[in-house]
Amino acid sequence: MTTTSTPPRLDTSATRPGPLGRLGLWLVAHARLVTAGWILVVVALGVFAPRVESELSGAGWQADGSPSVEARELARTHFGGQASSAIQVVVHRDDGPVTEGRGAEVIAAVTARLEAEPRIADVVAPQAGATLSADGLTAIVMAGAGVDTNEMVRVATDLKQPLQDLSGDGIEVDPTGSSLLWSDFNEANLEAMLTSEMISWPLTLTILVIAFGALVAAGLPLLLTLAGLVASAGSLVLINELVPVSIWAMNFAMMFSLALGIDYALFLVVRYRAARMGAGLTARRAVAETMDTAGKAVLLSGLTVLVSLSAVMLVPSPSFRSMAGGIMISVVFVLAATLTLLPIVLFALDRRIDRFSLPWVTTGQHRSRRFAAWGERLWQRPAAWGAASVIVLLALTSPVVGLRTSMPSIGVLPDDASARVGYDRVQDAFGDGAPGTLQVVVEASQAEAASSVLVSDPGIAGAQPARLATDGSGLAIVQAVPTVDPSDPALATTVDRLRSELPDTALVGGAAVENIDLKSQLDRSTPLVIGVVLALGFVLLLVALQAPLIALLGTLVSLLSTAAAFGVARLVFQDGWGAGVLGFESQGFLDAWAPVFFFAMIFAIAMDYTVFLLASAKEHYERTGDPKEAMVGALAHSGRVIFAAGAVMVVVFFTFALSGPLPPKEMGVVLGVAVLLDAFVVRLVLLPVLLRLTGHAAWYAPAWLRRALPTITFAHH
Repeated sequence: MTTTSTPPRLDTSATRPGPLGRLGLWLVAHARLVTAGWILVVVALGVFAPRVESELSGAGWQADGSPSVEARELARTHFGGQASSAIQVVVHRDDGPVTEGRGAEVIAAVTARLEAEPRIADVVAPQAGATLSADGLTAIVMAGAGVDTNEMVRVATDLKQPLQDLSGDGIEVDPTGSSLLWSDFNEANLEAMLTSEMISWPLTLTILVIAFGALVAAGLPLLLTLAGLVASAGSLVLINELVPVSIWAMNFAMMFSLALGIDYALFLVVRYRAARMGAGLTARRAVAETMDTAGKAVLLSGLTVLVSLSAVMLVPSPSFRSMAGGIMISVVFVLAATLTLLPIVLFALDRRIDRFSLPWVTTGQHRSRRFAAWGERLWQRPAAWGAASVIVLLALTSPVVGLRTSMPSIGVLPDDASARVGYDRVQDAFGDGAPGTLQVVVEASQAEAASSVLVSDPGIAGAQPARLATDGSGLAIVQAVPTVDPSDPALATTVDRLRSELPDTALVGGAAVENIDLKSQLDRSTPLVIGVVLALGFVLLLVALQAPLIALLGTLVSLLSTAAAFGVARLVFQDGWGAGVLGFESQGFLDAWAPVFFFAMIFAIAMDYTVFLLASAKEHYERTGDPKEAMVGALAHSGRVIFAAGAVMVVVFFTFALSGPLPPKEMGVVLGVAVLLDAFVVRLVLLPVLLRLTGHAAWYAPAWLRRALPTITFAHH
């Protein structure tokens, strides 16, 4: 193994370490206590971790406080659970009336199985003119929701296989409805996640070995990430006992834990190796310097990620809030492990982190000659490189102008999923709009007027007679079938018209209407979330860098990579480019939750790289006062880390685009393209060019601002 030609300097620094440096020294002095504490936390929470897939919910995709959610709860409470979360069991035969002979026996068996489930409310047999098709070949047994939407997804999971097993002798039984949709989607999604992880982990380890140059060093991020994942999974199970948590919270948490855990560990390990093997510091001083420099950047990066994701909490939807909360919990655990456990591991392993090194590795080499040369090239021709990067980003951004969004259709499920098969059966037998039946809850005194409006509306194919509640609530419910498929944009127009014409006590609900209300809420929330994310990101960068101009530029350039990623998403998912390669059926739009949620995620990742690059630039500027050294030095010292971390993230995200249902593919492509552009175009080209063009002005701060901000430095003398 070769060593750097830089002569080691003696560990004679008398400078007192900063707060994080002192934390690092305390950690290594109390290594057994801290390690025991982490083992206790991981074991205690790890006991609950295996239950995460079965305990977390799949519903919660709703706009809290919306009329449709209120209608659903009234229907569930006062009409035997015949709400949007009820289970519809479709029984079909091709060779005769389904209510006779073997068909009647199957319907009776379905009814008995549903009545035996205590979480099911009223079970309603097929009724002519409503849930029995005109040709007599298809019948629907309605199983009322006796519990909330999250628990109904679990009921659907428990019942679908026993119900499907009743098929045979020419009779097909297919449960469907929104609860089945989420159950089937969660099942397909879990399989996709496991497949993606099987692909991504070996590729990730390979990239890490190349980046670190040593097998032992490469394994550290994965071990830390595993500890963070186990702890966060157990935490989500416990939190779910108090507040329903979406299963998506764990899915996203797994991705972020892996991606950010690797980023943070990369930054600390590279810095420790440079201080210990390159600069010749003692192990204790190397830990202190690593924590004061790279540790500070990691802490600020983690805070920006948490702040960005916290803005998603502004969306009044349980699924969004629990997903953001789940990711934030995982980030907290990974950040804590990086800043408390990793220094101890580095100190304990010391030079053994370079065990099983690759032959071309130069131990302790912190400054990359290749990235230093790249920085020199950018310094010499900033206009050319800056213009090229902006042209690429704007070209990819341009398709975003025609981007359309809507809530996911049944097409996100595999063709053989029970909910999709049953959905198709219902459409074939009862009409295009039958799977999206509207439920209008109204005061009994206005039920006749409501029925009249529904029957005369051009967007309604038919309506059942009003049904009065028998519990003395004074309410009535009217079921109405639209003329269009639930995912057709025309349905929203029909719902808006009905809400304006129905009596003032009427509430229009149904699974399709809940999707419409959620999309409307997302459309209203997206500008607010984006504005808050940008504002908070700027404030954090300003506090960290003490320089308003570069803090503003660092925030704004993140918009370019984000917009470009959504431009690519429009081409792929709305226009269907590459649909055959990725194996999906284009819906003609991007899922409505993608802009607000993915923006926060992309911005969080982008700020992660921004902090790494600009923290390194500020460190060099504080030492030398030279803008060129700040720019070139930042690339030389952090470029390799950003490149390797970006490569890992791209691999992790793109593996999710290769398997499973459509939403994970959207997530994989959008996040993968965003990281690809942000790490390799924005952070390694455009942002350094802006440092070059702004020079000393990038780091200028008026005296009044310096007095107002806390003193934060990155140089370690």
